[in-house]
Amino acid sequence: MQTLNPDRLFPAEPTQRRIARDLYDSVKDMPIISPHGHVPVEWFATDHHFNNPTELFITPDHYVTRLMHAHGVELADLGVNQCDFSDNQAREAFLTFGRCWRHYAGTPMRYWFEDSLERVFSITEPFGPDSAGRIYDQINEMLASPEFSTRALVRRFNIESISTTDDPVDDLHLHDQVIADPDFDALLAPAFRPDRYLEPAAPEWASLVDALGQAAGVDASGYEGFHEAMRRRRRFFKEHGAVLSDHSHMDVSCERLVDDEASRLFALAYAGSITAADAARLRAHLFNDQARLAQEDGLIMTLHPAVHRSYDQYGLETYGRDIGADIPARSEFTRALKPILNAYGNDPTFRLVLFTMDETVFSRSLAPLAGYYPSVFVGAPWWFLDQPEAMLRYFEDTVPICGFGKLSGFIDDTRALCSIPSRHDTNRRVTARYVASLVADHRLSLDEGYEVMRGMIQTQPREVFRLNP
Repeated sequence: MQTLNPDRLFPAEPTQRRIARDLYDSVKDMPIISPHGHVPVEWFATDHHFNNPTELFITPDHYVTRLMHAHGVELADLGVNQCDFSDNQAREAFLTFGRCWRHYAGTPMRYWFEDSLERVFSITEPFGPDSAGRIYDQINEMLASPEFSTRALVRRFNIESISTTDDPVDDLHLHDQVIADPDFDALLAPAFRPDRYLEPAAPEWASLVDALGQAAGVDASGYEGFHEAMRRRRRFFKEHGAVLSDHSHMDVSCERLVDDEASRLFALAYAGSITAADAARLRAHLFNDQARLAQEDGLIMTLHPAVHRSYDQYGLETYGRDIGADIPARSEFTRALKPILNAYGNDPTFRLVLFTMDETVFSRSLAPLAGYYPSVFVGAPWWFLDQPEAMLRYFEDTVPICGFGKLSGFIDDTRALCSIPSRHDTNRRVTARYVASLVADHRLSLDEGYEVMRGMIQTQPREVFRLNP
C-alpha cells in the first residue's frame, strides 16, 4: 500500500528540504481562500451528494477528460455534456480512467487524484487498471454518507471563501440562499463574467444584448442603454457578494472610440451587419468600458486572455462549449493595456489582476507592469501552467521584479470540488520550496520566510481580492 510522502515536491537537497518542510508546516493548516473557480452554486444550495465517483473526479474536470481524449477515449464515454449518463456508464468511465492511468505519470492530475484518494477517502491502494473497480466501489459507498455531502466537504477542507463564475443575467437567487444560510460557513461570492456580451461579431450577440437589457430593466438595443445595463448588472452582482469581474478574450485590446463611433458600430452589430474589423474595434471599446465601470463600482478586474476556445470543431459540434478543448495562444499585454493603464492605472480604487498561459510574458510584461502600477497584480499560474515546474518558474520570473506583494496568491480554477485542497496543498508546497531557496541562499531570514509564506497563503489573496475573512 502506498502512502503520500510527507516531503513530496520539496527540494532533494537536505538543507533546503528541511527549510521547506518547516515553512510548509507553518501554513499547511491555514484556511483555503479560493477567489476564482468554477464549481456550480447548486452544489452548495442543495447540499449536493455526488451520484458516483465519476461525477466527482472525471466528468467535470477538463484536466482529466482532455488527456483521456488525447488517447482515443470519446468524451461522451466520460459523461462530458451528457444529459443522461447511467450508473453503469459512470462505472465504466472510471474503469477507463484506470486503464489510462499510465498516461498521467508526471502530470499534476495524477498528483491531485492520489492526494484526494488518501487525504479525503483514506484510500492508499495504488490506483490503476486492476484496482479501479474496487476503488470506485469504496468511494461510491462513502459518497452516500452525510460526511461526503458538498457542504460537509467544504467544512472538512477548511474553505474560508469560494467563488463561482456566473452569467451577467443570472438572478443569483441560489447565492442569496446560500449566503443567508448560517449553516454554510464559507464566504460564497459570485463572479461577473461578461465575455459573451462583449463579442459583437458573435451571431447570437443581439439576443444576448436583449437578455442583458431585460435583466437590467432597460432598453439595451443602443450603446447608451447597453452601457447602463452593464452598470446595473455589475452593481447587482456586487450587492449580492461579488468581488470581481472575470474576462477572457483572445487579446486585451482596449482602445476607446469616440462616443458617436461607438454608437454607430453598436447599431451595426445589433443589426447583424458589422464587419469583423469593426467588431474587433467595438469589442475593445466595450472592454475598456468594463475598466471604467470597475473604477466606479470597485469590482476587481481579472484578465486571462489568449486562449483558442473550442479549438476542436468536431468537439464543439458534438458536445458544445466548455469541454476542455482550449489551446493557449501567444499573448501581448504591454501595448494592448496602455489605454486602460494610462487612464486608470494610478487610481487606487481600480484593481487589475493579470493572468496568462503564456509564461514568456511574466518577466517581460506582467511583473514590470505590476512593479510600477499600484493597480496591477500578477495572477497565479493557472490552467496549463499550474504544474509544479511552471509554478516555480513563475516565482523566479516575477518576484525579483515586483516582489511577493504584487502577486495575487493562489487560485485553483477548478470545476472538481475534491481537487481544491489538493491544488492548494500543491501551491503551499511549491511556495515553500521557492522561499526555502531564498532562505538557504541567505537572501531572506527564516523569520522573513515564515512571513512571506503567511502572506502568500492568506494576506495576499485577501487584500488583492478585497475579501473579508
